[in-house]
Amino acid sequence: MSERAIPVVDLNQFINGNEEQRAAFVEELGKAFHEVGFVGVRNHGVPQDLVDGFYSASKEFFSKSVDIKKAYEIPGLAGQRGYTAFGTEKAKQSEVADLKEFYQIGQVADNTDREEYPENPVVTEVKEFTDFGFELYKAFEKSGGALLKAIALHLELDENYFDDKIENGHSILRTIHYPPITHEPKSAIRAEQHEDINLITLLVGASAGGLQLLNTENEWLDIVPGEDEIVINVGDMLQRLTNNYLKSTTHRVVNPPRSEWHKPRLSIPFFLHPKSNMKLDCLDFCITEERPLQYDPITAGEYLDERLREIGLKK
Repeated sequence: MSERAIPVVDLNQFINGNEEQRAAFVEELGKAFHEVGFVGVRNHGVPQDLVDGFYSASKEFFSKSVDIKKAYEIPGLAGQRGYTAFGTEKAKQSEVADLKEFYQIGQVADNTDREEYPENPVVTEVKEFTDFGFELYKAFEKSGGALLKAIALHLELDENYFDDKIENGHSILRTIHYPPITHEPKSAIRAEQHEDINLITLLVGASAGGLQLLNTENEWLDIVPGEDEIVINVGDMLQRLTNNYLKSTTHRVVNPPRSEWHKPRLSIPFFLHPKSNMKLDCLDFCITEERPLQYDPITAGEYLDERLREIGLKK
């Protein structure tokens, strides 16, 4: 691997390239996800104006009073829509909560099944927050779908294997605010080490550093994406589906140096989830003598429910 903590690929090579270029992209992406679990993506197709607009609207929202923000907390939804207050979510192995608050937008396609697809609240105090969020959600869905096509080809599945599984899936667009650190944290960092729940995560560049991954040598490496890159990582659902062939890598967001405690941090990840009825049973050809079966059968919905309880969002 180069000096970078993660490799980088060009999604345009897959979307608009010839057969040879597409095959090269598939090989590079598959290698990165098998060996590292993370990759930087250029020409990802997520418009910068949407990113900038949602960043700006998010900063404005998080600057509002606690009472205003808490009006967007929705009881019973485990934070899957609306606002989640500071000090609520924790890593599954941690005793203390992360130093963050966040807002989540769920599936934006028109659906009448409100039990399966709860409505997203509209933030009335911040003009364009919801509109930018919905448009950014659709852009992430499109780019994430293209990446999953390449992953399917790497796994020697049909290119469209994931299409019907992610259409109207339960993906989440999360905007996370890490406030300035005002006093010595009680053994907490901005986001304790964890793995993501979903198939893949797409993350646009944060307003400050701090994201690190744990490599195979048990070293923490800084992830510093280049300009106009988004960072993509494998989630536990994809690792589970491939019986640990694709790697859901442990990562965290560390606190800045004390001299920069006054600086807040904002980041926007998109957690690409399938429909709840997708089976996460390990693919047969990923079970070998060298890699025996690691997981019991489970659906995506059952797995999500299990993990939301572990991280303290669901009681």
